[in-house]
Amino acid sequence: MSTPTELGLPRWHAIVESGDSAGLADLVAEDAVFHSPAVFKPQEGKPLVVAYLTAALKVLGEDFSYVDEWPRENDAILEFTSTLGDLQVFGIDRITWDDHGRITEFTVMIRPLKSLNALVERMGEELTALAEAAKPE
Repeated sequence: MSTPTELGLPRWHAIVESGDSAGLADLVAEDAVFHSPAVFKPQEGKPLVVAYLTAALKVLGEDFSYVDEWPRENDAILEFTSTLGDLQVFGIDRITWDDHGRITEFTVMIRPLKSLNALVERMGEELTALAEAAKPE
């Protein structure tokens, strides 16, 4: 029998590798929580978590790659790198899955501060664009 991580982690990697966020709707649990390195308050609920992950996939883009991972039964820690302009980004994602392999909690940690500040600015722009695109005309 597969563990929650064995069910969810390959699906997460497939989304990241393809850059296509369409699969997030099926991968994120309804009561999921996103912990941002830039926002104190947790972002709660599937729509917000999907929005944050969609924006992150776009902002961190082509240079994003996982360089190591530490999986456990219900969660995993994934170390990543990327670039934003001329800044290198180093970070950790901690992902927790439910028994069906859906993401229930996603925590991101970023360093250095200069890279985090650049990421916050670009994420804000992307989240605003996503919100505008979702508005009915």
